[in-house]
Amino acid sequence: MTESVLDWLLAGDPSIRWQALDALTSAAPEEVASARATVAHEGWGARLLAEQDDDGRWAGALYSPKWTSTTYTLLLLERLGLPSDDPRAQRGCAVVWDAASRWDGGLNLALSLREPEVCITGLLVHLAARFGRRDERVDDAVRFLLAHQLGDGGWNCESIRRGSRHGSFHTSIIVLEALTAYAAADGAVPVEDPLARGREFFLAHSLYRSHRTGEVIDRSFTRFPFPPQWHFDVLRGLEHFAAVGAATDPRLEDAVSVVRSARRPDGRWPVHRGYPGREWFRMEQRGPSRWATLRALRVLRWWDGSDAR
Repeated sequence: MTESVLDWLLAGDPSIRWQALDALTSAAPEEVASARATVAHEGWGARLLAEQDDDGRWAGALYSPKWTSTTYTLLLLERLGLPSDDPRAQRGCAVVWDAASRWDGGLNLALSLREPEVCITGLLVHLAARFGRRDERVDDAVRFLLAHQLGDGGWNCESIRRGSRHGSFHTSIIVLEALTAYAAADGAVPVEDPLARGREFFLAHSLYRSHRTGEVIDRSFTRFPFPPQWHFDVLRGLEHFAAVGAATDPRLEDAVSVVRSARRPDGRWPVHRGYPGREWFRMEQRGPSRWATLRALRVLRWWDGSDAR
């Protein structure tokens, strides 16, 4: 990584700056924490918080429209690194949890469904863990997720509605991230073994290929827009392995090469087109992407064991 690329990242929005300091420099924890605190008061984080309704929701909605509803705005704030003790995020988290329908721990916010939904349950567990919500409903939701882990180690939001028995890459990454956040928040329900099985599901597929034919399952997996919303892609998958400090399993080499090959000669990664839907504002225009560059360098630093090359 050249000094100019790092300087370019550090000159970005506060949500980029603090994560670059944390992942790509030797900055002291106090400096990182100070930079992170500005997410609530400057830049994209402050703009999103300013859109909160008086009743604690965003866009007057819980789950839809995507991507401006309360659920997805909170998920974006979490990805920006909004500190977990922010009272506005905690209030929004309480709103979606209190409004969710429940079945034996499973949750749902979608008006079109009359049954628990694995993906939505995972998203709400993730938000609860990140924004400090602790009550028995969260533990019950985690038990629901564990009960619906499939034989191949993955999860699938169609397993309840249609009886699907093969893990979905989208659902599985949502649940892996949720359970990891829950464990980091000292959740009461043991999740280490289910997490290991979930990671093995991805390793068995080299992160994005069919375990039977070796073919790429979906070419969209090789794109990595920010935010990923509920979608899986190879960078999001690698981020999970990097975040938990997993061993650099050779079965991930192919996926790492996808990320590495997308790097431009100037050391940056390009903006990838986002997923269709409403958005509060556009964070990046066409051209080099600070988000993609930050995320890719963080993954390559883990993979290479030193500064990404």
